[in-house]
Formats: sequence, C-alpha cells, structure tokens
Amino acid sequence: MMAGNISSEKIDLLVYGPNKPIVDNGFSDQFVLHPAETRADLDRLSPAVAAKIRGAAVTYSTARCDAGVMELFPKLEIVSSFGVGYDHVDAKYASEHKIVVTNTPDVLTEEVADIALGLLIATLREFIKADRYLRSGLWTTQQFPLSVGSLRDRKVGMVGMGRIGQAIGRRLEASKVPVVYHSRNPAPGVSYQHYPDLIEMAKAVDTLVVIVPGGPSTAKMVNADVMKALGPRGVIINVARGSVIDEVAMIAALKSGAILAAGLDVFANEPAVPDELKAMQNVVLLPHIGSASVVTRNAMDQMVVDNLKTWFAGKPPLTPIAETPVTSR
Repeated sequence: MMAGNISSEKIDLLVYGPNKPIVDNGFSDQFVLHPAETRADLDRLSPAVAAKIRGAAVTYSTARCDAGVMELFPKLEIVSSFGVGYDHVDAKYASEHKIVVTNTPDVLTEEVADIALGLLIATLREFIKADRYLRSGLWTTQQFPLSVGSLRDRKVGMVGMGRIGQAIGRRLEASKVPVVYHSRNPAPGVSYQHYPDLIEMAKAVDTLVVIVPGGPSTAKMVNADVMKALGPRGVIINVARGSVIDEVAMIAALKSGAILAAGLDVFANEPAVPDELKAMQNVVLLPHIGSASVVTRNAMDQMVVDNLKTWFAGKPPLTPIAETPVTSR
C-alpha cells in the first residue's frame, strides 16, 4: 500500500536512542511510538511489535542502527537519523534492502562552524590556560605569558569542504585568514585552492581544520605522516569524528613537539578521553558540543520528526542521504 493512502491506518514507529520531547510529542494519534533507549531495549520488543514497525527515529549517534538492528524489522521503510553524520547507521544495508535513511543537515551548519572557529581561536590564544591562570590568582603577581599561537600568521587547510567546511571557510575569510582545502574531488562553486593529496596540503599550511564524515573511508586519515608534514607550528582542530584522526599518533606528536597544539571536540572512544590528552596544556578539549545549543538541537529533533511525517504522507523525505536517494513517491 502506498503511504499516501493510509488515512485510517496506524503507523508503528520505533524511537531508538535517548528520550527527546520534540520527537515524543511530535506525532499525531495516527502514529504509535515504541521507545527503546538501548540495544537491550530493542531485544525486549515482542516479535509482534517488531513485525509492525515501518519507520525508525534514531535520536542520537550512540544508538547504533546497524544491520543487526534493521533486520529485526521486516517492514522497515525509513530510518530518520539525528545528526548530519550517519556513520552509526549501516547505509549499505539500508540501500540493499530499500530502506531510506535521512539525516539532519543544514540546521546545524552555522552552529558547528561557530564552534570550529571558536575552538581554533581558543587553542591558538590559549583561552583555557589563561582562564585558569586568572582564577589561580597568578595575574596579581605577574603578567600572563604571550601566546605562541595567533590567527594572524596562519594558513588553514580544510580537511573536507561540504556545507560546514564552506561555512568555516567564510568565517576564516572574514578574519583575513588564507584557506585551502583537501577533498576527494573539487567542491563545486568553491574558489579556494584544492589539494587532491592531504600530505601535500599539510606541507603547504600550518593548521588543519577537520570536518569530514566518519566511517571506514576516513578512518585515521590524519595520521603520523600528515602530522609530520604539518610540522612543529602545526595545529589540528577536529570537529568531525574522533575516528578521522590517529589519536595515538596525535598524542605522540603533541608530546614530542612534532605539532604545536590541538583543539578537539570529538574523540576516538568518546566519552572516554585519554588521560594523556587531559594532562596536556597545549590542547583544548570539548565534550562533543559542535551542535549542542538548545535552538540547534531542537531544530535537528524537529527534522527527525518531519522526515518521518513527510514520508508517511506519501512524499519524498526532506533530507535523504546520498546512499539511499528517493527520486519520487
């Protein structure tokens, strides 16, 4: 039956992941919601309920929607995932089984770009270290040391040039900072110099801002060789996924002085962060807050809801991912 012909039919939806009021309260009585915060909760769903599930709202990246999850629901048509990144969803399995996957791009673009620039400046100008210095009372006896880093003498290499990368580039341009970028292919309409080779770009700049999707194709792409090419003035800012950087190699490079500093919003095994990073004075560490404002997270939650409601109204979803395109309904 086409989804557009379901005026009196109840639609069963899985709500998988942390509780979200906008998701919980976003659907009419035509929808029946089945919450499951954890994988163990999924296993407690009865076979009769699982057999009725037609859509899923995945409310956070900690809820891994892999093949083992999706195969529990034989009638599953759509997975509406929270976040612009969707490496927690098995897009290959979804594509092979004609399950549409959506994400929540655009509404978080400017927020994450703000965090990236703020993290870069905080790292270069040692904001956290200066705050602790003042609170300790040391400023009453001596001036805070001059910061080694500055935005004024930097050239930034963007690792990735999608929506967020371009928003970060606009901010850097406004700050009169030269920008180049690395991506698999040149980005349409982008005038910055494109480097097809990441190491060659690292040699040409002193700062890397990382904003590429996670997943196997980008795992540890910023490795020891890239850091060596970046050099001792090198600064790495990561607002992408922790998996994109070889964390062990980065810790070694920070310790040895092979690179100068790092600003990190994401980590390889978050929320676990290596004690070695916590102990360093030349890093700024954030608890994955790239999009974490009330206004932006609310907009992302609403897009999770809207993608499902649009689909079950018989229309194409608002933001399908590239691996599961929808040409018509």
